[in-house]
Amino acid sequence: MSEIEKHFLTHPNRRQTLGLMALGASSVMFSGLTGQSPAFAAEPKSIKGQLTISFSQEPTVFNPHMPHIEVDDGIHFSLYDPLFSVDAEGKFVPGLAVEVPTVENGGISADGLQWKVKLREGVKWHDGKPFTAEDVKATFELLVDPNFRSWRKTGHELIRDLKVVSPTEITWRMEKAFAPYPSILASTFITPKHLMSAASDPNNAPFNNAPVGTGPFKWVERIAGDHIMMAANADYYGEGPYVEKLIYKYIPDLNVMYTQFKAGDIDVLGLQWITPDHYEEAKALPGMEVAVVPAATIESFTFNMERPQFKDPAVREALYAAIDKQSIIDALYYGLPTPTETYMPQQSFYFNPNLPKQAYDMDKAKALLDKAGWKAGSDGIRAKDGVKLAFSCSTTAGNHIREQVQQYIQQSFKELGVEMSISNLPPAVMWGDYWMMSKFDTVIVGLNFLTGSDPDTSDYFRSTSIPAKGGAGQNTWQYANPEVDALLAKGGSLFVPEERKAAYLKVQEIMRKDLPFLPLFQYATVRGHKKGIENIKPNVNVRIDTWNVATWRKA
Repeated sequence: MSEIEKHFLTHPNRRQTLGLMALGASSVMFSGLTGQSPAFAAEPKSIKGQLTISFSQEPTVFNPHMPHIEVDDGIHFSLYDPLFSVDAEGKFVPGLAVEVPTVENGGISADGLQWKVKLREGVKWHDGKPFTAEDVKATFELLVDPNFRSWRKTGHELIRDLKVVSPTEITWRMEKAFAPYPSILASTFITPKHLMSAASDPNNAPFNNAPVGTGPFKWVERIAGDHIMMAANADYYGEGPYVEKLIYKYIPDLNVMYTQFKAGDIDVLGLQWITPDHYEEAKALPGMEVAVVPAATIESFTFNMERPQFKDPAVREALYAAIDKQSIIDALYYGLPTPTETYMPQQSFYFNPNLPKQAYDMDKAKALLDKAGWKAGSDGIRAKDGVKLAFSCSTTAGNHIREQVQQYIQQSFKELGVEMSISNLPPAVMWGDYWMMSKFDTVIVGLNFLTGSDPDTSDYFRSTSIPAKGGAGQNTWQYANPEVDALLAKGGSLFVPEERKAAYLKVQEIMRKDLPFLPLFQYATVRGHKKGIENIKPNVNVRIDTWNVATWRKA
């Protein structure tokens, strides 16, 4: 941590906070992971060989502005660039922008309202067209277009007076200062105006299946159900790329994925990595680098709050008490993850350590349902007012650990008088409209709720972020609480971390009480790659490993 950042943490004032906000000061609240900021190449690039990266979920959304999940980000980082990005130390580093806008360099006004971004000259899209400020303007406008299925409007909807000053400069005014916006910009990839504007309906643009970016790799082909191939962008302005080809291989069965890694067919294991039951063997594999890496992702048992059986808070509380969380962690995850009561990673400055601790208590679970009037019928299944406590639980087919967790929970719920059927789906189906449009009953899912390390979770918890009700966001449990809406608005308007913290501690307290999802544990992932592959670095501030794939190389 730099001396200026230390001073910010101990002596913050409004001007420092606004300036350091855009330098990533809010991101230094994470500890335990280190990394270096990407540098720009000062010598000719040596581009050789290929890398095969495995994903257990299939990327299917190639327009980064449409509703998507983490595995799609894995592809986006190869194809596109943001104005600036966030590195493993939580610092913002320039991308398509020449410099990260700050109060000190004149990029942001002292009140946080006026923005000016200077762009790189000479950057080209993969099809040879020049990148300009018009592309940035068109991207921002697309994200808030009411006719577009935008995955995120939060922050962008505050932009006013968006103006292209020159091909390399763009300005705008924020309707109000919004603390999370730099982190949002760092995860907002810029897309080409000339391709998106050519489509009468951007939701069905040819671009969506033949993406063109400014990133380190160019799209070559997709064989659905098998792989995506990319080729090096030799004209890339930044560091790298250093390999000729990237192959993203889709392997839905995690045991098969591990077997192929063990056999040397995979260079880098991506999402969902090595399951804990293989860890002891994996760390002794010759020629492989294997390590346990903390992640911001939280595993949860998630409800669709619009299902009638989950509208009763006593039901959600009882189901939580009926889950033997610690036994699941010990028996199925070999004790690697850490149990949690919140969506906030425990490394975060905004983590609330004072939430009630869940305990497995079947007697309490039964008493809660009895008191709430859920009585067992002749079939042993509880019901109330004609609604049975029966529902399906879904997750990714082929994730054998999660499937075992489902079976474990299924038995516990049966003892409680609750019928849970298991209905798992291929990843492309599971995390498509089934998830995004809330077509499920319950789901076991891992989510990174943060944008970088910023604590704002408006995309997940705000009542206007429900895709199934026409909102832009990822509130797929269809959760609505006016108090949470107000707290998120307040937290987003504050810039001093200590002042923001109170709002987010309270949000966590409410979420723990309302339980739209049952938090199970924070991830501890087992990552693996072949020895000799350089610059693979964990980054808790992004949702997937390939954040710096441009710099990966074979020794």
